[in-house]
Order: sequence, then structure tokens, then C-alpha cells
Amino acid sequence: MSRIPEEIIQQVAAANDIVEVIGGYFPLKRSGPTFKALCPFHQERSPSFNVNPARQIFKCFGCGAGGSVFRFVMDYEHLDFAAAVRKLAEKVGIRIETQELTADDRRRLGQRRRLLALHADAATFFHHHLLKSPDAHVAREYLKGRGINSATAKAWTLGYAPNGWDHCARWARSKNYSQEDLLASGLVSSRDQENPGSDCYDRFRARVMFPICNDNGEVIAFSGRILEADAKTAKYVNSPETILFTKGAVLFGLHRSKRALIDKRKAIVCEGQLDLITAFEAGVQNVIAPQGTAFTPKQARILKRYVEEVILCFDSDAAGEKAAERSLPSLLKEGIAVRVASLPQGEDPDSLIRSQGADVFSARMDAAREFFDFQVDRLATQPNFDSARGRNAAAHKLADSLGWIEDRVLREMHVQRVATRLGLAAVDLNKLAAIAAQRNESMQSRQSEENYQGHSLSEPTPTSPTEAPIKAEPTIELLALVLMHSLEARLWLLEEDWRAQLQAEPQGEIIEQILERSEYLEEPETLHRFLSSLSPAMESFATTLLDKMPPQHPLAVAQDCWSELERRQIRRQMDAAKARQRNPALSLEETAGLHQQILDLQRRLVDIARPFSPLR
Repeated sequence: MSRIPEEIIQQVAAANDIVEVIGGYFPLKRSGPTFKALCPFHQERSPSFNVNPARQIFKCFGCGAGGSVFRFVMDYEHLDFAAAVRKLAEKVGIRIETQELTADDRRRLGQRRRLLALHADAATFFHHHLLKSPDAHVAREYLKGRGINSATAKAWTLGYAPNGWDHCARWARSKNYSQEDLLASGLVSSRDQENPGSDCYDRFRARVMFPICNDNGEVIAFSGRILEADAKTAKYVNSPETILFTKGAVLFGLHRSKRALIDKRKAIVCEGQLDLITAFEAGVQNVIAPQGTAFTPKQARILKRYVEEVILCFDSDAAGEKAAERSLPSLLKEGIAVRVASLPQGEDPDSLIRSQGADVFSARMDAAREFFDFQVDRLATQPNFDSARGRNAAAHKLADSLGWIEDRVLREMHVQRVATRLGLAAVDLNKLAAIAAQRNESMQSRQSEENYQGHSLSEPTPTSPTEAPIKAEPTIELLALVLMHSLEARLWLLEEDWRAQLQAEPQGEIIEQILERSEYLEEPETLHRFLSSLSPAMESFATTLLDKMPPQHPLAVAQDCWSELERRQIRRQMDAAKARQRNPALSLEETAGLHQQILDLQRRLVDIARPFSPLR
């Protein structure tokens, strides 16, 4: 696995002033030696978000988010550490070269870079044909009829695939892309699947092209729409899965809409690319579209980073209603609230916005029904709904959906509401939902075992800044505070048998992390590396300690805290020995041995000096 050299990380940190970086996202106001702003990670009316230029850290005293410049970019842009370093390196013109790559790593990394370059060039190739080629007249007229002007086409790099068997293949070869890379990209297919060296033909021909981007804005695939109304071929053709593109793990438009998603904490899910583009350009920007008609678990996990609620805005036909139901399990399992928007018959977001405007569309979104109300209303249209058999079938179907809600309290709240609407006893519906939940859990467990083939190393998934904060008990927090500020205290404790002691302490890992990274705390220039090496919750906790004033006599306080931890461990050992003494099956020899052990522990407890500073 590739690793960014330590010296490069330090160069990137030193070259990026945290005030300048954060100030590039939103305005900061000076407040004495620090800067303040409204926190971007939670809703607030008065600023609790602080940026400390001296320590090069940020901290929100409202939601607890905090850390280095890398942590800010990771949380704000929803990137992992390596991607945040690369983004900041690019900003200041520092070139990053990875090290410790195996031959296979280098091959895959090289291919990934070539395929990213190929996709970027192909997007330009298709876009140029849309704008300039006489053959693309029908595509331009189609987009014009859908309300897409040239400015929008440029903003989304829409394109046109020429109507020929090998236009794209010949262009790519002229750019020195190999046939191997062309086949790996999915832009072309081999005429003889068993002989990859045979002639190739273009996958996309005579289609309007929509580039599909990852959340960093890099083109990783394409979706092509046919222009012939009565064509005997698929309406849409997508790139096959490649090392860049996994259909079930990508959300179309996320690279453009993620800031609005974070601000609104709510996503409007459209079915198609043009629906999303029309809404976005009309000012409704918290929109995304799945690659497919229903959410996969991976897509739901990605969306959970940004929002708390989803409004499904699929077409108003039977297929759209079924797509809404298929999306439900993945979304509910992630704890995302789901609502369903109702559009006029025959309308989709694109046509509604073009005919009646964005305000009417937004009003429809605001009036979206909670999913279970939508599902009850849909079931109520069935001919036999009012019969006992019909109500029973509806209850089982709704229970299947309710079973995907893992939070039992939330599930029971929905059960009460649904049961009232169905005229059923809530306790009976709750039993059905609990059975469905057990069945879902068992099914997912089996699927996980079947799908497990061993996991390759990959970069970590970005973690939300709203992760539960660390709440350390007083002695641990005081010791951590001293160690964060005092080199003398750290050097003293590093000479002790600290690992054995801390492994027996419930919150000992907090102190372990500080001691294991002690060298990073010695210089202000390497502080960012210490913070970035921690989990988000621990980084926020450490940032809080850095913002606090350390106590006087730090070494004495550290020694007192350590004595308190030693006394705790001795008391735990004494309690365990006394509990074993109560076992009636012990022999006299074993009982005497435990008695002697307790006496030795009592003497050790007396030998430890009383604390210098009050901890209670």
C-alpha cells in the first residue's frame, strides 16, 4: 500500500496556514488572538467555531469538531487523510510521490492514473463533438428541448458520442492510449471477447454523454442516452465496472451537490441525470441520483455522511413507486429518515421545473410524505384492502419494511403510527416487525459470510465530525492535559512501566495514544502529524486539551495522577482476590495464598504516597 512520506506531509502542513485554508471556505472574524465563525458542521446562531493560528488548530465548542488543517479538509470535504494531504499539496504546488509500493501496487496505481487521464480526455472529446460537430445537431436539439443551454452543458461537461464504430477508439489511439487501457476503461469493447487483442468498437455511439464523477470531481465513467425515440436498444448505456467505477458505490452529481447536502442535511433523490441537472441549475442543489433506480447499501452509507433525511423523488408511475420501495431497506438500515414526494401524473422533476418553476418543485418536496404514510396510502388502493385478508397482507408487508429500522424505539414509534392507520393493535404489528428484523439480520449475516473473500487494504473512509465525543473521567483527563503540554511529564512517564499499567485501565488507551506519539508533541511544526494520526473523536479531545491552560507544577500533577491509577489497579486486584476467597470449593492452601496476596496488596497501597494535588 502506498504511503505519503512524512517529510512531504510536514511540508504540506507548513505551507498551508489554517486561517487561510478555512477562510477560503467561509469568512472568519478575528477575535483577539484567534478567529471565529459559525460552525460549518452544525446549526448555530452565535459563533462557537474557533481557529487558532498560533497552534494551527480549529475547535468548535458547540459540536466538538476539532483538529489540524488536515482534519478540517477531511471533515468539510468528506475526504480521507491521504486525499486531504493531496488536495492541500496541490493548492500550494507541492508534488507528492508515494513510497513503499509493491510492484503490483505500482502497476495498479499507474493504470488508475492512466484511466483517470483517459476519462478526462474522453469527456473533453465528447464535449467538443457536442459543441462543434455537425453530426451532433440532433443531440443539441434534444438538450435544447430539455431546457439545457450551452452554459449548463459546459458546466456539466455534457457530450456527444459520434455515430460510428470506432471514432472514440481511433481518437484515443491518436493520443497514445493503449488498447489495454481502452478495454480496461470500458470505452470500447473487443469484437472477440476471448481474444482481447482483436479489433475494438466503441461502446457509446450516437448518444448524449453524461460524465460520471467521483466525489472529488474526477471523471470515472459515462452514461450515454440514446436519441432515437423508437430505437431497438437500451435507452441508457453505462460504463461497465472498472477499477475506477463501481455502479453501486457512486452517486451522480455528488461532487457538485455535497456542500448543499451538508448545509440542508437533506437529500432530494432524483431518478435520472437530467432531472438532477435541471434541479441543480434551477437552484435546488441538494440533489443526487443513484446509478440505477434504487439505493445500494454502499450508496446509503455514502449519503449518511452528508444527510439525515432523504426525499425520494422518482417518477410518478408504478415503476417509480417500486423503486422507492426498493430503496427503503438500505436507507432505513443506515438510520436515514425517508420521505416520498408526489409529482403530478406524467411529470418528472425535469418537466415539472421547466413547466411550473423551481418554487413549485420545492413546495412539492416540502410536502413529501413520510415513507410509511406513502406505503399505507399505496396499499389502500388495492381492491381487497378493506377485507380482513387485505389488512393482514398489508400488515405483513409494512412489517417487512418496519423491520429494517434497527433503532427499536424509532421502530416502535413508526409501528404505533402505522397500526393506528391500519386499525390494528400496535403490539401485534410490533411482533411482526421484530420477526422481520430478526429475519433481515440473519439474511444479512449469511450474505456477509458468502461475500467475504478477504479484504484488500484501502484508504480509510472519512468519518463524520459528529462522531460521539470522548468523555474521559477526571484523573485520565487531568493526566492527558498535563502530558499534552509538558515534555518533562511525558519523559518521566515514558520511563515508567506505563504499558502494563494502562492496559488494565478502562480509559488507558487515551494516555497510550499520547505517549506513543510523544515525539510529535515536541515541536509546533509536527503537532499536525500527532493530531492527524488520531481518530476523529480523539483528535477533537486532544484539540480541546490544547486549548486549555495546563496546571502549575505539571510533573508533580502527573505523578499524583499516576499514583491514583496505580491505587485503582491495586484495589481492583484486591476485589478480585476477595471474590475468589468466597468460593467454597477452595482448599485451605489456596485460601491462605489469597489471604497473603491481599495483605501484600494492602501494603503496596499504603506505600504509594498520597496525592499532591486534589483529584476529587
